[in-house]
Amino acid sequence: MSVLAALVLLGGCGFTPVYGPQGEALPLRGAVRATAPDTDLAYAFVRQIEDRLGKPAATRFDLDYSIATVEEGLAIDGSNNITRFSIEGVIDWTLAPAGSDAVALRGQETSFVSYSATGSTISTQESERDAQRRLATILADKVVTRLLADAPALTR
Repeated sequence: MSVLAALVLLGGCGFTPVYGPQGEALPLRGAVRATAPDTDLAYAFVRQIEDRLGKPAATRFDLDYSIATVEEGLAIDGSNNITRFSIEGVIDWTLAPAGSDAVALRGQETSFVSYSATGSTISTQESERDAQRRLATILADKVVTRLLADAPALTR
């Protein structure tokens, strides 16, 4: 019963899904082209942006970004070996109309992930690559959330 009441209240307040037929962010679908990636981390970032917003077909906006990471040891065992690492990531990004230098929106997002280094060398390297992919996904999702939140101002 409370779910039905919540739906009625949301309908009364003018709520519409972001990608719904009247959704404010619909014009961003397939309209944002991210700068071509030059690292595995950047590739994972761009892939997630395209998964969320669609591959650019009719580009209206250019997304430029710079990702910086810092890796630190988190846990040390009795033999003084690091058994867990943390990767902190910061992305500075700007969104501009396609072909323009005028910035429509800018931001900075941060997050972190960690991974275990207790297995073999190969499993530790794969754990690190997986952590970097997870970090890129988190950062991309944060950027997309900002774009969706500001979509009404961008698409007018």
